[in-house]
Amino acid sequence: MVNAQAFKGKGDKKLNIGMTVQNGGTGVLAAADFGLGENFSIGILGSYLLGANDYLSVKPDFGDRFDAKARFNANLGNVLNVSPKFDLYPGLNLGLKNFGGHIGARYFFSDGFGVFTEISAPFAKYDKDAISKYNNGTSFNIGASFNLD
Repeated sequence: MVNAQAFKGKGDKKLNIGMTVQNGGTGVLAAADFGLGENFSIGILGSYLLGANDYLSVKPDFGDRFDAKARFNANLGNVLNVSPKFDLYPGLNLGLKNFGGHIGARYFFSDGFGVFTEISAPFAKYDKDAISKYNNGTSFNIGASFNLD
C-alpha cells in the first residue's frame, strides 16, 4: 500500500530538483522546503543558467547565471482537499536579483517521489541594466520532488 502525501505540515522536508526555463536561457535548479506549520513552509532555492543568450552583445558570467532565493509558501493541498498526494503552494521569494512571487504544485506518486511545477515572477527588480535580465524575469520550473523525512 502506498501512502503518498504531498505536504505533511510541521517538520515536513521536501527537495525539488529540476529545470528552469526563462527569457534569455535555460538551466537547473534545486529547492528545499521545510514545514513550519499545518499550512506554511519556508525554503531556499538555487538556480544556474546553463544555456544563456547574449543580451546586447554582453556574455553572462557566473554571477549573472546564478541566483539564490529565500522562499515562503502557503501550502494549500489540505485546504483544497483534492487529494493527499497533491499540494498547491503560492508564495513569496526574496532573491539576489529581485523580490517576487511564485505558484507551484506538487504531486507525489509514492511516499518519497513526486513531480513539481512552478511559475515565478518578479514584483520588484534590483537592477534594470541588460545583464540583470538573467534570472530576473518570469520563469517556468519543472522537475522531480522528494520527501526528505
